[in-house]
Amino acid sequence: MISQLSWKVGGQQGEGVESTDKIFSTALTRLGYFLYGYRHFSSRIKGGHTNNKIRISTKPIRAISDDLDILVAFDQETIDLNAHELRENGVIIADAKVKPVVPEGVKARLFPVPITAIAEELGTSLFKNMAASGASWALLGLPLEVFNKAVEEEFGRKGAAVVEKNIEAVRKAAEFVLEMNGGPLPEFQLEPADGKQKLFMIGNDAIGLGAVAAGCRFMPAYPITPASEIMEYLIKTLPKFGGTVIQTEDEIAACTMAIGANYGGVRALTSSAGPGLSLMMEAIGLAGMTETPVVIVDTQRGGPSTGLPTKQEQSDVLAMIHGTHGEIPKIVLSPSSIEECFYDTIEAFNLAEEYQVPVILLTDLQLSLGKQTSEMLDYKKVQIKRGTLQTGELPQLPEHQMFQRYQLTDSGVSPRVVPGQKYGIHHVTGVEHAQDGRPSESPENRQKMMDKRLGKLKNMKVTNPILVDAPHEQPDLLIIGMGSTGGTIDEARQRLASSGMKTNHVTVRLLHPFPANELKPYMEKAKTVVVVENNATGQLASLIKLNVGYAEKIKSLLKYNGNPFLPAEITKYCQELNLVWQR
Repeated sequence: MISQLSWKVGGQQGEGVESTDKIFSTALTRLGYFLYGYRHFSSRIKGGHTNNKIRISTKPIRAISDDLDILVAFDQETIDLNAHELRENGVIIADAKVKPVVPEGVKARLFPVPITAIAEELGTSLFKNMAASGASWALLGLPLEVFNKAVEEEFGRKGAAVVEKNIEAVRKAAEFVLEMNGGPLPEFQLEPADGKQKLFMIGNDAIGLGAVAAGCRFMPAYPITPASEIMEYLIKTLPKFGGTVIQTEDEIAACTMAIGANYGGVRALTSSAGPGLSLMMEAIGLAGMTETPVVIVDTQRGGPSTGLPTKQEQSDVLAMIHGTHGEIPKIVLSPSSIEECFYDTIEAFNLAEEYQVPVILLTDLQLSLGKQTSEMLDYKKVQIKRGTLQTGELPQLPEHQMFQRYQLTDSGVSPRVVPGQKYGIHHVTGVEHAQDGRPSESPENRQKMMDKRLGKLKNMKVTNPILVDAPHEQPDLLIIGMGSTGGTIDEARQRLASSGMKTNHVTVRLLHPFPANELKPYMEKAKTVVVVENNATGQLASLIKLNVGYAEKIKSLLKYNGNPFLPAEITKYCQELNLVWQR
């Protein structure tokens, strides 16, 4: 028996690839396996090759596998594009209708299954995704009753007849492939899972859930890949808690509406990708000048312009830090796991209100859309911190005096009120202003206000600004990453350890203000520092050089072809560095 296995399904976009993967992985989750998924899809609604790859394990995993055990293909193109990933004696389950052919040089076993024919016998080709899933499930020797339960959960709302036909498609395909092979594949029998309850979700859903838990009750947004799922989740969820989602005409309106809601005392967020964040920059500056809290999610994708809207990249880092005109305080957080997406969203709302600044939650496409297993979330950890928001009765003001909304304080954080609060009247404007909000162009006032705003983050505290795994006092390599690269780096490190290399690992979770003091000790001890990131210009490495130094130690491993890193790529790069040292 084996402890892990890699499975992929592919076909033309719009023909059921997503639902094939969804039910297959849901059933595995019910059994208690750990999963990590990667979705490759085209930037169009229908047509174009798409595939979903799932890694299945009895232990926690946070990386895509380098190779593939089973490929489920709805067409020949899927075989042509993906068969090279198959390990020797891997399996291809293909629709017999397409007369599948194994490419030359690929040593794989082909199982032509009448997937479409089985579906059409039941009344419609729509059932072929369940037939394909059933064939895979049967070859793994897993219990069909668990799979059928997942089918019932997925299609139950469509009625018993639909559920029964989907289950029949599963049964027929399973029987066909088992008869063809003479039973399940013994070499692909998975060890039993622990059976414990787990979550299986994408990062966007975890962010949406975190927003609800944080007390967010309003989301204005404009749909864009790969951020739309946050909006879709909250459209269904917020009304249950008295909240709402509004689809705005553009991202400018979305950001300004979120700022307005927060000014009114309602926790609100908006989300987008790189192009949308570009449109929001002036509004983010407004939030900084008016010291209005707001949470903004940027799900990075391939750029510039429309770029690669459905592909992986981490190229918005410097734009999120420096994009606004003028100088304002802001916080940029970068979660690296499903759990962090949930907890960091809550922390983002708290930080935004505690310091009265815009907070940007920076994810990437793989983390946003790649499904991952997560341990159950601990809602007891959720705390709501509203900073200096004045909720009680305010003292009466002298005649003709307004509330000192932008009062100069030692912390730089001023008292905050909501509109309509008695004795809380003040002026709000995007131009420079005095302590009561009235416009002021006084040079002395300008300098005081700038110092006040920019100084408020000097003593800021964030939960785990960096994540550290540093077992070695003097490592050969310190590998630094951000976002979704963390699990891939850890898997590469396991392979490097087997060859005798000593490596430490730091994931940077706070990108701005940069945690230089926290990172510096680990860089001092390392012979060489490898910074792993999905962009062409080494943006994280640039931040490290600017804030920490040690430029002579830093090597950049960059990938910007639209795909996430594989463990083998990081392993190979580090091994080649080791060969250079040995020379």
